[in-house]
Parts: sequence; structure tokens; C-alpha cells
Amino acid sequence: MNNEEKSTDINNIDFDTLVDMETIKIDPNLPKQERIEQYLHQIKNPYCFKVGEVVVSVSYSEDDVTLQERIEQYLQNL
Repeated sequence: MNNEEKSTDINNIDFDTLVDMETIKIDPNLPKQERIEQYLHQIKNPYCFKVGEVVVSVSYSEDDVTLQERIEQYLQNL
């Protein structure tokens, strides 16, 4: 994936250009690598897509903190 896809600003994206995750069809009989390729081809930008009427923007932290640790930190601060 390129840096442009990673840095997509969901505030400036045309909703109608996003791929709806619900329309993705992957052949479960294919080898893992081919399933990944099929997904990437269909989703176009795996960092920004929609699920129904909801826009999803995916980003990753540069540190070594796991998602579970982040959720635990968040819940402790409520």
C-alpha cells in the first residue's frame, strides 16, 4: 500500500467512492496469499472503506503497545 492510501483523511473523502466491505466476496478455497490479494484488489484502499453507511479509517501506532493494552488503558481512564 502506498503512503497516500495510509494518510487518507476521511473528512475529505467522497463517501460514494469508498468500497463497501459488505460487497467483498473472497473465495475461501483459495490459498491464503490469493485470498489476501483478492481482498486488496476488491477493497482498493484497506485503510479507508465503508461498512454500510459507516466510514472506517484504519491506522496503526508506531509503538509496541498491543490493541488489548490500549483498550485496557482506555477503560481504566473512564
